[in-house]
Amino acid sequence: MIKLVELTKKFAHVAAVDGLNLKVSQGELFGFLGPNGAGKTTTLRMMAGVLKPTSGKIVIDAKDMAESPLECKRVIGFIPDRPFLYEKLTGREILQFIAGIYELPYNGLEKRMEQLFELFEIGSWRDDLVESYSHGMKQRLVMATALIHQPRVIIVDEPMVGLDPRAAKLVKKVFKSLCQKGITIFISTHTLQVAEEMCDRIGIIHQGKLIAVGTMKELREMSGMQAEELEEVYFKLTGAEELAEIQEIEI
Repeated sequence: MIKLVELTKKFAHVAAVDGLNLKVSQGELFGFLGPNGAGKTTTLRMMAGVLKPTSGKIVIDAKDMAESPLECKRVIGFIPDRPFLYEKLTGREILQFIAGIYELPYNGLEKRMEQLFELFEIGSWRDDLVESYSHGMKQRLVMATALIHQPRVIIVDEPMVGLDPRAAKLVKKVFKSLCQKGITIFISTHTLQVAEEMCDRIGIIHQGKLIAVGTMKELREMSGMQAEELEEVYFKLTGAEELAEIQEIEI
């Protein structure tokens, strides 16, 4: 469903993403981890068609992003790390606006919107201005906009930012349900617990290069550790054991 071939993005002479090769199957929930500045967000923005790669290829649902950008974007739902909403519109108007961008037929649209409002538990505020929403409600509304056109691929940058425990649990449940229906989800996150709990496979990017991909069992084998938690495996693979030096510094 997602195929990245030698994907590279350079800013000036710096390679933010360097020769990335990756395949993600239909119905898979794939986690993308890495330190700040590793290239996660740049990768996701290229996959969503927001950034143009310096070189390489992005294939979404058997379509080349460079050759068929609109066809690719029609099957993608993108949830960025810093989403923008028109705050002078209501929640209902936001969904209608996004539906118009995707040229969705009016027939059945109202029912679809109501399903999403109820799914993300914001139905009571559907006709309130977005500026009155809490941060968590805005996040859930953004997720609703990403699902309005029933995408086959969902790309999410930091899905749990600003969500309270109940909302985070709801989002996890929604994502797992979508994958069971054959939808592919690609999430970038700093929350290792979320990745370990939710993802079928995990990829770790470091300094623009993909250094490891696999299930938790496979990542443990790559790191040479039998650690129970992803945190220890992650630190081993990214070389973060040098954090131990901090303990020797007098504060």
